[in-house]
Amino acid sequence: MSSELTLENLKLELQKKEEEINRLKKLISNDISEKKLTSVTEPGEPFGCEENISKLSKEDVARYSRQLILPELGVKGQLKLRNSSALIVGAGGLGCPAAVYLAAAGIGRLGVVDYDEVDLSNLHRQILHTTHRIGLSKSLSVSQACHSINPNVEYIPYQLQLDSSNALEIIKRYDVVLDATDNVATRYLLNDACVLAGKPLISGSALRFEGQLTVYNHEGGPCYRCLFPQPPPPETVTNCSEGGVIGVVPGIIGSIQALEAIKILSGIGTSFKQRLLLFDALDGTFRSVKLRPRSKDCSVCGDNPTIHQLIDYEQFCGAKASDKDHELHVLDDSLRISAKEYSAMLEKSVPHLLLDVRPSVELDICQLPHPAINIPFTNLMKNIPEAVEQIEKEFERLVPEHLPNTHLNPTNTQPHIVCVCRRGNDSQLAVESLKSVLAEKSVTVVDIRGGLHSWGRHVDTDFPIY
Repeated sequence: MSSELTLENLKLELQKKEEEINRLKKLISNDISEKKLTSVTEPGEPFGCEENISKLSKEDVARYSRQLILPELGVKGQLKLRNSSALIVGAGGLGCPAAVYLAAAGIGRLGVVDYDEVDLSNLHRQILHTTHRIGLSKSLSVSQACHSINPNVEYIPYQLQLDSSNALEIIKRYDVVLDATDNVATRYLLNDACVLAGKPLISGSALRFEGQLTVYNHEGGPCYRCLFPQPPPPETVTNCSEGGVIGVVPGIIGSIQALEAIKILSGIGTSFKQRLLLFDALDGTFRSVKLRPRSKDCSVCGDNPTIHQLIDYEQFCGAKASDKDHELHVLDDSLRISAKEYSAMLEKSVPHLLLDVRPSVELDICQLPHPAINIPFTNLMKNIPEAVEQIEKEFERLVPEHLPNTHLNPTNTQPHIVCVCRRGNDSQLAVESLKSVLAEKSVTVVDIRGGLHSWGRHVDTDFPIY
């Protein structure tokens, strides 16, 4: 009977996958009626029309009339836009508003680079993607959305990971580059590629309630390496996936990135060469800070540069060129248990203390079905002795003096403390910090591998994953 049920489940799963594939195929083929878009997977593919537009059509005049009457832009500026191109790297919270405003303004060619596919967690800030496009290439999704606004623009969606093997070849084909990514490795990659290709780089970032923007490598201004010759330690870098962001903030910064691109391409000129824009959404303030000038000793744009070709930026930064969750490997396997093993502990009512090291705000989102004490990881690291004292008090109250033998570790009768966090990274660091102190007290401390994400995927599929 069980094998029959398994076979039936597999058939149902296969049917769901086929339906999803058909949905995506229909979405790709039907969403654009006037112009077919296909995602570029190789950087060397031709662009198509290279003609220079010397006058505006009747439709152009009607479409762009509100900006044509601006003395700073006019017909000359509009024609410059129509004969120019921009590359947006990152089709997320920054890239979406940047793309839609560049397309609406009438840029001639718009390239969009992104290796990822649309996910439900993107939609609160990545405003060009839709629920129906979940699972579709982000670069293609953005291109389709922009095409529905302005079909006269040439869209080139690149569904690929930008790296040292393809970045320079792609960037050379565009007049300006917008960095709409969320990781340090890609920032250095884009900076070096733009310097080597002689292209201005409009860089934006957003995290929590704050945003930043500047323009690198433009008219003698500094590049990213002039200000940051060496990357920061990987553990000090936080992205939106880890630190969170209010969706409006990248929307504002991405819109300003588009504005600066339009100003550069139309001949008006940027406001942020050697200046950094700081936006604080909680205070509702914008500040502009003057940056250091170009460094003569810069390794890529200085008087005697040492970097003449792109390098391995993941190795240089010690971090992946991705905004995805990164999995740490700090603990030995003997100090880790799986979500299924922890579930077995709960089923057998094995006495233990559950220590949740997430920020307290995240406890309202979801919690494991066992009483836990909450000591946020940052608080724990600031004062280990105080954290140990709190753990000891709760441990004495909740856990008997000794645990019975369990299938998890039959030879170990020491009491258990189980650490958990969102993805199993902070929990490892917590165990690493606590294990020596607690070992002296005959207490075993372990963490749940993969954290709450693993619990939601492997134990309780109705458990929310965030």
